[in-house]
Amino acid sequence: MKIVTLIARLLLGLIFVVFGLNGFLNFIKGPMPSGLAAQFVGALVLSHYFWVVAAIQVAGGVLLLVNRYVPLALVLLGPVIVNIICYHVFLNPSGAVPAAVVTVLWLIVFYGKRQYFSGIFVQRT
Repeated sequence: MKIVTLIARLLLGLIFVVFGLNGFLNFIKGPMPSGLAAQFVGALVLSHYFWVVAAIQVAGGVLLLVNRYVPLALVLLGPVIVNIICYHVFLNPSGAVPAAVVTVLWLIVFYGKRQYFSGIFVQRT
């Protein structure tokens, strides 16, 4: 299980570093979505909110790659992944498979570090 977690952590870190840097450098070109998805992406770009998301992706990806503060990286990247899933479910279903792969990788790394999150799942009276 340690090897699976290691591979998942490195792949997840690499994915988020590459796509986070793409938010700043725009080296991966793709077709612009249409309809509501285009309006959503346009709002993110025009408001510069996209840069915040890209910075969080780079920070989380680097933390995963260097194996430091991995629980913090998982906490940073969790909401980003939720938004990615929601975007592909509600606005642009064409990228749902890569989003699902990222989610599975995140869950594998989370499962490997679950002891650090045990306090969250305790019911206190």
